[in-house]
Amino acid sequence: MSPNLVLVIVVGVLFATGVTLLLERSLTRVLLGVLLLGNGVNLLILLGGRAGGAPLVNVTPEEEMSDPLAQAVVLTAIVITLGLTAFLLAMAYRSWQLIGHDEVQDDLEDRLIVQRAERDEGSGTEDTLDENGEEAEPADADEPVPARVDTDPLDPEQVEPEPPPRHLPQNGPDA
Repeated sequence: MSPNLVLVIVVGVLFATGVTLLLERSLTRVLLGVLLLGNGVNLLILLGGRAGGAPLVNVTPEEEMSDPLAQAVVLTAIVITLGLTAFLLAMAYRSWQLIGHDEVQDDLEDRLIVQRAERDEGSGTEDTLDENGEEAEPADADEPVPARVDTDPLDPEQVEPEPPPRHLPQNGPDA
């Protein structure tokens, strides 16, 4: 027996919407993405099981029973999704309390990668060979090429620090 086409399309829509929301910067949208993705997985697991009667011995003949393993896995997935939902809700609430929004901020490594990419854009390391295999002259050869500054991109002193959030509680002797 093949699964219903409408249910397969619903699983696809739940997965696509869930992954799209997971890629957002807001924790609330990430939470909604996790919920949609969890429901899509549950429906997909149920579609994989055999349809039939209740899997109870001496109530339903063995050849007409539904697959109890798929139902047990879905119950486990529901519990895991509930735990992850509670964790994300707590994170979003705490972020809202401390910062005033639930946007995930860039960390130091993200900013270092962006700075390294910006430095490498104009470094002239592109392959500029013509059809004869010789070095081609750049179109703007009259302009001097700026010297590349050799700095350590992972040096935290060379990265502009992000200002601390305004609403963080003060811990220490001055508080």
